[in-house]
Amino acid sequence: EMMALAEEEAKKALEEGEVPVGCVMVRGGVVIARGHNKTNERMDATRHAEMVAIDSLVEEGGDNLWAQQLLAGCTLYVTCEPCIMCASALAMLGLERAVFGCCNDKFGGNGSVMCMHESDSQLRAVGFASYQVRAGVHEQEAIELFKKFYARENSKAPVPKRRKDEGKDERGGDEGRG
Repeated sequence: EMMALAEEEAKKALEEGEVPVGCVMVRGGVVIARGHNKTNERMDATRHAEMVAIDSLVEEGGDNLWAQQLLAGCTLYVTCEPCIMCASALAMLGLERAVFGCCNDKFGGNGSVMCMHESDSQLRAVGFASYQVRAGVHEQEAIELFKKFYARENSKAPVPKRRKDEGKDERGGDEGRG
């Protein structure tokens, strides 16, 4: 099954210390591209599984038009709901269908936060196409991979920064004035 192949990609991401999201793009029953998160490896927040897979198509064919022609009629199988950025790219490239595991309640672009797959007339005017979405396929498997990731330390995560509100009293006002 294609979702199992996406899970294999997600497991690769987990082994590499990345957020465990993996995908495969399928056309006519054949996998034409695959990818998994590489944001830490490349120090680039845009290197999501879907973008890595799209880039592999562009590298293979030479340009975005070629990738767009390939994605028309394709199904994306991905372990987690595409974020707004990825869902937008998929709409721009004319994907036919996205099948995903767990929802992305913070950044989801296929229903959780925004619905980039449901292009209105304004989005269609700038090249966005609608595509079908199926959620919850192998959802528990995807959630288990996330649990494994978040149970460990992420050495590439930025150090949290806290603001110091020096000179403010507990109510937020200036001390000594008043």
